[in-house]
Amino acid sequence: MKRALILALGTCLAAAPLAFALEAAAQPKASAYKAPRNAFGQPDLAGYWTNVSLTPETRPAALGEKKVYTEEEVAKIESAEAAEAAAADAPTDPNEGAPKVGGELSQTINPAFAAAGGAVGGYNRGWLEPGSRVMRVNGEPRTSILTTPNGQPPPRKAGAPAPTNPYARIVASGGRIGPFDSYEVRSLGERCILSFGRNAGPPMLPNGFYNNNYQFVQTKDHFIIEVEMVHDLRIIRLNDKEHRKDGVRPWFGDSIGWWEGDTLVVETTNIPQRMAYRGSWENLKVIERFTRVGPDRIHYQFTIDDPTLWDQPWGGEYEFSPLDGQIYEYACHEGNHALPGMLRGARVEEADKAKAAAAPAAGAGSAP
Repeated sequence: MKRALILALGTCLAAAPLAFALEAAAQPKASAYKAPRNAFGQPDLAGYWTNVSLTPETRPAALGEKKVYTEEEVAKIESAEAAEAAAADAPTDPNEGAPKVGGELSQTINPAFAAAGGAVGGYNRGWLEPGSRVMRVNGEPRTSILTTPNGQPPPRKAGAPAPTNPYARIVASGGRIGPFDSYEVRSLGERCILSFGRNAGPPMLPNGFYNNNYQFVQTKDHFIIEVEMVHDLRIIRLNDKEHRKDGVRPWFGDSIGWWEGDTLVVETTNIPQRMAYRGSWENLKVIERFTRVGPDRIHYQFTIDDPTLWDQPWGGEYEFSPLDGQIYEYACHEGNHALPGMLRGARVEEADKAKAAAAPAAGAGSAP
């Protein structure tokens, strides 16, 4: 459940005329603003921030290569969200009865709510907080976080290997893997190990439902990102030139960072398979850039680089805005009672089906 009830890239230079070639990376506009310095002389990014937004990661297909909404379109989107949120805040009719199976949000401006059954994150729309504003970069209301021409991931290169199954070793040994065969098969978010979606990243993306909030902490040698969702913690080593070479792939990968002027550049490799992004993990390198471009704006840009899957790097961008409050512990943990309950329910269902299947056979040889 959400604790802080608050509203709230690096793209590659298009070097070749490929069908999915990127636009030039949108850099923060030059301005007279100078980021304040902390006690270590670093640009000060510390504090509580949010990336909550009505802008999705990928652009709706109907918008094609339309990168920026008109102000009229923005007003329509934001007013529709405000009306839906206001309706959700209305008192519940005590005579309405139990919620229907699958949730109550078959009609909603956010298709992810309906696709997830409607009751994600709580009991109804009132528990969800996807943001109230279209995301802007340099003042432009964007139609997607991805900055490829069509706002979609580029096509995989010819001959690129298919995503590997993390449970291939079990299948190869004659086992089977169904959605309820083991706790290990359930998602990391459902197991409360990592956030669902990609709140922690890299790349760091809003999940579209709630808890899209962060605390940035700086020291001389580290940059720490506390993620509200599932209280994830990314620890980035500053001024370290090499990634770990022991073969270990920790959660969030292995991140090193350095300052380029007022921009914090973070490079991450060694990403574990369960944190694959668009099927990429083994050879994935993510470059993130954090630049404070105003008192209430941090420009975030990310680049996805995996030469085994894509012909050239690609990415996206957005802006963090200040969080009006602080982050409290999100108390989800791996011992959630729902998980053994689901697995136990699946075993009971299997036993009932086996019993029903065996019943006719048992009576087939009986005398009339």
